[in-house]
Amino acid sequence: MSTEQDGVQPIQRLRFTFSKDGPARYISHLDLARTLERVLNRSRIPLAYSQGFNRRPRLSLAAALPLGYTSEAELADIWLTEQVEPVVALEQIINRMAPGIAVQDMVDIPLKAPSLQQILQAAAYRVRFLDPVDAGGLQERVAALLAQESLPRERKRRKDKRPKPYDLRPLIIDLGVEPGGAGSPILTMHLVQTPTETGRPDEVLDSLGFDPLDTHVHRTQLYLAESDAA
Repeated sequence: MSTEQDGVQPIQRLRFTFSKDGPARYISHLDLARTLERVLNRSRIPLAYSQGFNRRPRLSLAAALPLGYTSEAELADIWLTEQVEPVVALEQIINRMAPGIAVQDMVDIPLKAPSLQQILQAAAYRVRFLDPVDAGGLQERVAALLAQESLPRERKRRKDKRPKPYDLRPLIIDLGVEPGGAGSPILTMHLVQTPTETGRPDEVLDSLGFDPLDTHVHRTQLYLAESDAA
């Protein structure tokens, strides 16, 4: 039985950074949350649990990572009912983590600090093309897209068959082209990601004239309002 069941309230909040690669890239956001919950349940740290019939570890993820993407900068918060050194909690979780998910860091966060979702501002990505792409041609496409004042598009909504019109251009903070291996450059993206607005790499790729399925997208950073980057 968890200590939360005995009426003990959380007294500590920890934030960990983790990567998602290999077999884990094909785990959906919902399955990722369930996987982390199982890992936390098997850990030996004093976790706080949600209330209600279906009790779960108190866990909050910063942002969903699309299926097939990899990342080195995912963020999650957990709440504890007893004080634990972050390095100790990190060791307990690392030893039980699922293949393809690697916890890199663990730090203390004030209990009353805003949620990750509230302070999330932007995300950075590196896009590798599976087929050779001309670097000069990519530079021209990027420059032409960034020169646009507006990029009207439509996004399908889950609960409504009618697409929702929106402007992609304000969601693009910056795009860049870097040298890459195998004859193809690397496309870098810095996109808006807030509770109400999200710039999606697949939509940027489509606007550049590329099939998103012919690329590998890797998230390199999540930017928070309280700091330069996480």
